[in-house]
Amino acid sequence: MRFIALEKLINLHDGYRREFRIDYHRLLLLQVNGERYLIAATCPHQEHPLSEGWIDKGCIECSLHGYRFDLKSGQLLHATEEECGALKTWQLEYEGSDVGVVWEDG
Repeated sequence: MRFIALEKLINLHDGYRREFRIDYHRLLLLQVNGERYLIAATCPHQEHPLSEGWIDKGCIECSLHGYRFDLKSGQLLHATEEECGALKTWQLEYEGSDVGVVWEDG
């Protein structure tokens, strides 16, 4: 396991959205109302980019089909078509002036 720095804390602000790639995973770092989240960058329903999604009341809504997920847990809150799995989330870690993730190789 290793710490991977994603961003400097000084660069984060409400409305921040940036996609990162680690191995074959696409991750989306967000800051909303002072809270930071690291989630899968695509909707588990049909892989639509969540960087285009709407965020409201701790949820992100996919702009393609309106699937809604809790930002903290990734739980599916609303499906407009067939059910899909939860949105993958990662816990953010802090080292000095960096925010990142502890990543397990392999």
